[in-house]
Amino acid sequence: MSIRAVLFDLDGTLVDTAPDLGGAANFIRESMGLTPLPIPAYRQFASAGARGMLQTALGITPDHSDYASQRARFLDHYRENLSRHSTLFAGIDELLLALARVGVSWGIVTNKPRLYTELLLKDLDLERRAAVVVCADDVAKAKPAPDPLLRACERLAILPSQALYVGDDKRDADAARATGMRFIAVRWGYEGEHPIASWNADATIGKPADLLALL
Repeated sequence: MSIRAVLFDLDGTLVDTAPDLGGAANFIRESMGLTPLPIPAYRQFASAGARGMLQTALGITPDHSDYASQRARFLDHYRENLSRHSTLFAGIDELLLALARVGVSWGIVTNKPRLYTELLLKDLDLERRAAVVVCADDVAKAKPAPDPLLRACERLAILPSQALYVGDDKRDADAARATGMRFIAVRWGYEGEHPIASWNADATIGKPADLLALL
């Protein structure tokens, strides 16, 4: 592949954020006198952020009368604890170092708002390593719309055909397809409600080192 940049989703692809997202959801449950759920119960829905966490924790969706207030409480708690247990997935740091060695830029395109993204990247010492970071609130439409990926390519001064997008959710695949960018699905992420086999990815990898073989 003639690739100049690799763009990554954040939650569930670069960083395992489920423990702290689930922790914030359990904070809401416990404040209501409910027993906390095991963190694995949240993992599949972690890429959906507050919406996924509150639906799992409380069974409420954005049209529920309590959703806005509970979302605000969830986000307040998450902001204060977002890197307590979140870590890079095994092999990711080695992959990023290898990309740098071979002269391939890498960046992040996420539906996470910039406030939380910047705090997390700073705590994980990634903020100065990424060539570009595009968040949901940087564009008019977040993934699965192509806007964030196109913005990242614009900032890197490359064409979508010169980049790969790597993600763990169907919305990542849909966004990449809408730009004409090749998409790599990862098996170590959260996957969401749509099975990974239905995403029509250009390739599916089981560990970060597998990406180097594709390059």
